[in-house]
Amino acid sequence: MRKIIFCNLMTIDGFFEGPQQEIDWHYADEEHDKFAVELLNSVDTMIFGRKTYQLMEKAWAHASTQSSPIVKSMNELPKLVFSRTLEKVEWENSRLAQGAISDEVATIKKQPGKDVVILGSAELAASFMKLRLIDEYQILLNPILLGKGNPLFKEMDERMKLSLIRSKVRKNGVVELYYRNQI
Repeated sequence: MRKIIFCNLMTIDGFFEGPQQEIDWHYADEEHDKFAVELLNSVDTMIFGRKTYQLMEKAWAHASTQSSPIVKSMNELPKLVFSRTLEKVEWENSRLAQGAISDEVATIKKQPGKDVVILGSAELAASFMKLRLIDEYQILLNPILLGKGNPLFKEMDERMKLSLIRSKVRKNGVVELYYRNQI
């Protein structure tokens, strides 16, 4: 059965973005590009909330390096967008979710294919977490302290036990953490 993977970057003090929604602290280098290519090759669907979808569309839909494997995947992979305010999505291979999160995920999981990834979209991921729909967490712990910002797991209202599957330390100090949900 297909897995739902949540992948996001996080500071050591637990933030996914700064207080002004800044993400200029993300470590993006050759190792990160390799990670991104491997992740995108392992999935056949990306899930976004509205905010992340709009940021990603702006960044990737008209990227100048169309030959890049990351740009190619970002544009060619199917994208499922959850939004209460968008009436349509125009980025290539995107569709607006029509049903409830649990119904959409049940439909996706029944279909054959590769895994599915929620990229960024921390607020949407919180809804998935509450419904216990995330099978794997891939957290990229960046070696930085912001002091304030938006916490990655601020919507949690109960404990959730996770099992470490593996970890990897990059040359730049970013730690890739892979956890499985112990439902």
